[in-house]
Amino acid sequence: MAWGPHTVDDDRYILISADCHGGGALTDYRPYLPRKLHAEFDAWADSYEITFDDLKGELGERNWDSKRRLADLEADGVVAQVIYPNTIPPFYPKSSLTFQPPAQNAGDADRRWAGLQAHNRWLADFCSEVPGRRAGIAQILLNDIPAAVGEVRWAKEAGLTGGVLLPGVPPNSGLPELYDGAYYEPLWAVCVELGMPVNHHGGSASPPMTQALESPVIFLLEVTWFSHRALAHLIVSGALERHPDLQLVFTEQGTAWIPDELTRLDYFFHRMRTAVGSQEHVWGKPVTDRLSLSPSEYFARQCSVGASFIRPAEVPLRHAIGLDKIMWGTDYPHKEASTPYTSEALRAAFAGVPHDETAMMLGGNAARLYGFDLEALAPLAQQIGPLVSEVDRPLLPGDVPMVAEKCPALAGFGAR
Repeated sequence: MAWGPHTVDDDRYILISADCHGGGALTDYRPYLPRKLHAEFDAWADSYEITFDDLKGELGERNWDSKRRLADLEADGVVAQVIYPNTIPPFYPKSSLTFQPPAQNAGDADRRWAGLQAHNRWLADFCSEVPGRRAGIAQILLNDIPAAVGEVRWAKEAGLTGGVLLPGVPPNSGLPELYDGAYYEPLWAVCVELGMPVNHHGGSASPPMTQALESPVIFLLEVTWFSHRALAHLIVSGALERHPDLQLVFTEQGTAWIPDELTRLDYFFHRMRTAVGSQEHVWGKPVTDRLSLSPSEYFARQCSVGASFIRPAEVPLRHAIGLDKIMWGTDYPHKEASTPYTSEALRAAFAGVPHDETAMMLGGNAARLYGFDLEALAPLAQQIGPLVSEVDRPLLPGDVPMVAEKCPALAGFGAR
């Protein structure tokens, strides 16, 4: 007997991480750049100093060493993964996942675009090394929408089944806000045409940190809020109304915010539609007249959440969020990843949850959205997937070493 379509032999779950990160080593990108940029790239690479410890040496290799990555994730029971960027693309001052300092000139902007395309092409090759097990996410820039549309078409053809990473538009970015329907319409249209999910990862929409001691703390406290803004923007812009098949994913932003945020948005939209004479009605009626659904209905129809290292307190909210919306992730190879304590993190979050529901969150939902073939993954899951009985065994405080608390899912479970 099997627990529905998402587990194997009533024994092991098919575990798909909807949030992993990767990229090439600095010089790995050279072959993917136009030949005319090779000399400039060599000079840039020779002078560039990597300041992130987890991109150096043995830790950095986890991003691009295919065999090491497979071994690490398989030891955790993971059979497939969605890959967001992590390393430094050519000509970039820092990782492209967060907002970048403005390009110094047109030539600098052109080089960065070539560097981002080099990353996409490296990633396509990296994913092709293990067909059906890696869904790479293509990067684009928003300053040139026709170029972005062309890159989305290339990504679809190249097999980057993870879809598109939506860059953030933090305050003072110089870009049109995401609610600018006319500006971004070609991007939404091509993603729908090609069935490419639009992924919005935590951190990409936040203002840059400064050198002030307090700045990283404020970043930590506000980072998810800035990422959540994309939901209201795409609703207000009419993008979700015009494109009912557009799929929008919010990753590594937690899940607990969703019920309250949808309640808040529904309240305001109701006021904008019905509270005649109120300021909400005056400002909002011209916008809401173009929309046929409430914000919670748009979310239910078109949104998903990459629930990286989901915390035990979040799982009871699964029905309020939408059981079919939640996609577990390990966040490998980041510091806060559940690796190598994924088994324990799963126990902390999912012990006692009905098996068919757990199966959806651990793999079934990601397979549906990103096109993973569960039947093809099943034989490997039979060998390495987490045991249903093991996940059902509650984790107790002290069951993991204190170092495991680097993962938010394991906070409070470390041995003291």
